[in-house]
Amino acid sequence: MFKFTSSEVRDLIIAFIVISLSFAIANSGRNMTAALHILPMIMVGVGAGFILHELGHKFVSMKYGYWAEFKLWPQGLLFALITSFFGFVFAAPGAVYTYANYMTDEINGKISIAGPIVNIILAIIFLAICVAVYPSAVYPSAIYSETSVLIFIVCALGYSINSFLAVFNLLPIGNLDGSKVLRWNIGIWIITIAVAGIMTFMSMTMGVENIVRLIMGI
Repeated sequence: MFKFTSSEVRDLIIAFIVISLSFAIANSGRNMTAALHILPMIMVGVGAGFILHELGHKFVSMKYGYWAEFKLWPQGLLFALITSFFGFVFAAPGAVYTYANYMTDEINGKISIAGPIVNIILAIIFLAICVAVYPSAVYPSAIYSETSVLIFIVCALGYSINSFLAVFNLLPIGNLDGSKVLRWNIGIWIITIAVAGIMTFMSMTMGVENIVRLIMGI
């Protein structure tokens, strides 16, 4: 059964707020006024990306019959805030801990890859919404809508943040997901980090609007 402890809910909320603020600072050029202005929009992408990423780990763990619980890493939260002032976010606010006496590399790999896969899927969904609303988000346009502009901005941030979270967590460093996926299956690791890496690279070099225009052929 999918259960949460009160301390787990508390830790998820704290991590969500701090990580959202960190991405807002990084995406606003370290301008705190601008960061607070875009914070609600950032929260949509981070909220979906961070929370569902962790729930992906938790769901797969519990599917295999293990108890799993998210726990905060205070040093990771502090590091995320510090790095945000340098224009990027080291997003390691905590982790889902799976309690098991024994676990194969395959099961550990499947639990670990669940989070990044969630981020990749969310990024694709956000990008699809961007494509859908783009005609009415472009000015001048016969169907121009300020609501569409807002939706486009929110989803563009959602695409960028989730593609970054996917590639970051797939890095084979320390206790990140990538290390466990790599131990399980190098082929699956190469494919997933390549997909996430291409999505992130396009976001950082082209910008989401140009990706949308490329998809639409305009």
